[in-house]
Amino acid sequence: MDITLNDLKKYKHIHLIGIGGISMSAIAETLLNWGFTVTGSDATSSEITDRLISHGAEITIGHDFKNSKKADLIVYSAAIKDDDPEIILANENNIQLVGRGEFVGWLTKLYKQTICISGTHGKTTTTSMISVCFVEAEKDPTIQVGAILKNINGNYRVGNSDYFILESCEYKANFLKFVPNTEVILNIDNDHLDFYKSFDNILKAFKEFASIPSESELVVTNADDKNCLSLQKVTRGQFVTFGIENKNANYIAKNIIFDNNGFPTFDIYKNKEFFETISLSVAGKHNILNALACTAVCDFYNVDTKTIAHALKNFTGAERRLEYKGSYNDFSVFDDYGHHPTEILATANAIKNKKYNKSWVIFQPHTYSRTKTHLDAFAKVLENFDNIILVDIYAAREQNTINISSKDLVNKIIANGKQALYMPNFEDVAQYIRKNAQPNDLVLTLGAGTITNLASQIVKTPITNAN
Repeated sequence: MDITLNDLKKYKHIHLIGIGGISMSAIAETLLNWGFTVTGSDATSSEITDRLISHGAEITIGHDFKNSKKADLIVYSAAIKDDDPEIILANENNIQLVGRGEFVGWLTKLYKQTICISGTHGKTTTTSMISVCFVEAEKDPTIQVGAILKNINGNYRVGNSDYFILESCEYKANFLKFVPNTEVILNIDNDHLDFYKSFDNILKAFKEFASIPSESELVVTNADDKNCLSLQKVTRGQFVTFGIENKNANYIAKNIIFDNNGFPTFDIYKNKEFFETISLSVAGKHNILNALACTAVCDFYNVDTKTIAHALKNFTGAERRLEYKGSYNDFSVFDDYGHHPTEILATANAIKNKKYNKSWVIFQPHTYSRTKTHLDAFAKVLENFDNIILVDIYAAREQNTINISSKDLVNKIIANGKQALYMPNFEDVAQYIRKNAQPNDLVLTLGAGTITNLASQIVKTPITNAN
């Protein structure tokens, strides 16, 4: 539906089920800043729910029947099922329900310039890069990003301008509910098959997404990805490309060098003419592509080249994107959100540009369906690390109806001729790493689930019985 802020304000009390999620919490923070009464429920407490409470939200851990029954509107996350007791209560009391994706779609209509960053990989980092450039350029954007971004002290920012910068996930085709004026499509890969069932359906969704902007608007995409290039046939807006390998891209990176941290410096050429030299404070070739996408968007919105270069130099990464967590006995510990073979390969290649002795990866697969679908690919990319440890699969939204486990992945790696260990208990892993990792080694915790807690445990928590 067409909606204005005044239309939205008829819902004085908005209740969010799953309010502790990274996207749902950004919605809650935005609504609090706009003066709405915000309540919510979540299965567990967290730093995010604590922060929301401190900002004025009333939150119940577990089901909240009191507030949901009084709400004018209930927003629910993608993880909430139809048989959720609060959903049932809302239906029984004729309270309007709206999914998170549709509600964010409403928000995109409130801004004259909504910038949606999509793609199978790299959304959070590229959204963060564009955000820091727009903030430094004093464009006062509203921002919703899928991780904690140190530059804005959170996962959201509420601005007072016409700009809304939004990380836009393709899961369950939620991004098709948004109304962007500018789109970034970073790559198109085989993921979320529990929903899409086939790659053809994924590509079809991205084609529909690419067709949304009008003739005067912008689609920025990856010329090194043939699937992205195929979008030009359906795009009505300006079609602008970036790349490293494809020399016909509008924005190209040349003369790439890496320092001892794996941080790249490179020259950007726009339409074959020198544009700017960029130095990043994040590692990896994949982040060069993210920075090129960011540059194309910023250039379209008249952010000057020196501001782009300065902002990108000061950007040190979003939370859980090859994030340095500290050291123990002179080995370094990093944490990364990668949970798809393509993402893991990008992280492995980024690490290779760093200086270290041996590498260790502790991987927590994310969802049974993804593990089953990409079992061979996971085994192959994990072999890029010197030492491999697997913990149990993080189920997320799924039940294990397909009889898959991390042991299957360990067995596949061993069958390929590389050693790997299965260690389900985090404390056992922490003890093992502390005992066996050597000075100047690099340890990486990897996955989209609770594995991030292990990185902090290795660095900070005293381990007993380590001998």
